[in-house]
Amino acid sequence: MEFRRINGLPPYVFAQINGLKAQSRALGRDVIDFGFGNPDLPSPEIAVAKLAEAAHNPKNHRYSASRGIPNLRLAMAKRYKMLFDVDLDPETEVVTTIGAKEGLTHLMWVLLGPGDSAIVPSPSYPIHLAGPGFAGANVITVPMLDPGASTNDPGDDFFDGLVTAFNAAAVKPRVIICCFPHNPTSACVDLAFMERLVGFALEHDVIICHDFAYADLGFDGYHPPSILQVPRAKECCVELYTLTKSFSMAGWRVGFLVGNAEIVAALTKLKSYLDYGTFQPVQIAAIVAMNEAVDYPDQLRVIYQSRRDALVEGLDRIGWHVRAPRGSMFLWASIPEPYAEMSSLEFAKFLIEEADVATSPGVGFGEGGDGHVRFALIENELRTQQAIRNLRKALPKIG
Repeated sequence: MEFRRINGLPPYVFAQINGLKAQSRALGRDVIDFGFGNPDLPSPEIAVAKLAEAAHNPKNHRYSASRGIPNLRLAMAKRYKMLFDVDLDPETEVVTTIGAKEGLTHLMWVLLGPGDSAIVPSPSYPIHLAGPGFAGANVITVPMLDPGASTNDPGDDFFDGLVTAFNAAAVKPRVIICCFPHNPTSACVDLAFMERLVGFALEHDVIICHDFAYADLGFDGYHPPSILQVPRAKECCVELYTLTKSFSMAGWRVGFLVGNAEIVAALTKLKSYLDYGTFQPVQIAAIVAMNEAVDYPDQLRVIYQSRRDALVEGLDRIGWHVRAPRGSMFLWASIPEPYAEMSSLEFAKFLIEEADVATSPGVGFGEGGDGHVRFALIENELRTQQAIRNLRKALPKIG
């Protein structure tokens, strides 16, 4: 039997790690899990209370608005003004999505079709690589180098590769997908990079889709820039913002596409055929989160930075030297040299079996990720220290 939209998908290697992790736990082993980037911190209490209140109102049990209720879109516009001094029209430049993955996938449906192509970094979050394919388009990958392994700025490396790939393409790409802070490498860029990217897009009539999932997770004084801060960016750019990491509301599935009004309208039209929006009490609670828990992302940032420091310092003590990321909730680590003959999947399995530590194999983010594993900052400092002790015993060659 043929399943056309999924035939080209590679094996989901994370399933193998999840299976091995489940087997180990079934045997009573305490696996410390840095694998899945699933926030463990609670959502804002004020949002939880509002959700419970709104859920008791029968009026909220009916179909909602696919594009998001007006006050939710207004709250998003206010947040962009506060964070980035970017003006958004909540009527024409904001549409609510059921999380960023849904938003990006359906965005590709309105921007791409068979015969088109998109430029995507490699490694990348899996849906960035798969989304254009679901629309029937080809994917052209550009290396996103490990920020800890290159002496160049990661943005410069990516931009140079982008220009080369664009000029070499037989059919000029219509879309460029990017994500900064980057998942999985945690590469960060400044506003000057965004200005170069917008200039390129305007010159070559390309659409930029910037997945801004880690907009609020910058460390050591770094503040990730929005691409919409660049003058004329709305002529060619859209950005995906989500409450998943910023407000630790992963299961709520509240995201937004903002920017170019024509593209926002196109996605809004498609979504009107596909869904009736997120459950209305969730939308109401999301409004409260953005309007009344404004400082919550700052509290989360402090926690994630402390976890980052504990993990980086611990790995350094045992001889596994990695660069501390300036943003995102991930640590991208090259496989230590004495174990470099192992693939990333083999090494990730080895860490579960020998150290009771779960990570994500780099190859799960595309071929460009092999040779690395990704740690998600979802374990507290005490658990992290236990993981370091386990790794010290399991990796004697790097001592």
